Amino acid sequence: MDDEARTTGVAVGPDGLARCPWGTTPEEYRVYHDEEWGRPVRGDDALFERLCLEAFQSGLSWLTILRRREGFRAAFEGFRIGRVAAFDEADQARLLADTGIIRNRLKIEATIANARVAADWAEGELTELVWSHAPGDRDSRPAPRRVTDVPATTPESTALARSLKQRGFRFVGPTTAYALMQACGLVNDHLADCHAR
Repeated sequence: MDDEARTTGVAVGPDGLARCPWGTTPEEYRVYHDEEWGRPVRGDDALFERLCLEAFQSGLSWLTILRRREGFRAAFEGFRIGRVAAFDEADQARLLADTGIIRNRLKIEATIANARVAADWAEGELTELVWSHAPGDRDSRPAPRRVTDVPATTPESTALARSLKQRGFRFVGPTTAYALMQACGLVNDHLADCHAR
């Protein structure tokens, strides 16, 4: 994204629709922006997938994750918590050799460890925990006008990261927690003039 897009706000895509500037191109970003990002997500496995992908993204571009998302889903058995929790050393070795995902040992180990934590929870408990940190009405804050108006962390994301860590989750900090909140619709950070808002 160029400096002008950062300061001017929305960008108009080839189809004539105004979008958050990161959501115009390439196609993977446009589809993710228009059809998924910022829409409410509930369900333990669905939230677990998003949380894992946000952790894998740390230090990388989101496009890298989007382009490997189906590989991640295949490698981690659809991010079904119970299945991932049962992964053993052979599964870890398989994942470290899988070119369809990000082969980072610490992130792989954290994903499996987090699944083991969540597997001990009651059904719906992860969903309840995540959504308990939503800042009330998701549209109650003023709509950001520019990308620079969007925070990297908030008090709610800091509290969510703390709650997850206290419960035993690894590799989740306030920035990752806020990216999860944005992706899963706990907040609405589409820019004010974005068609998806």
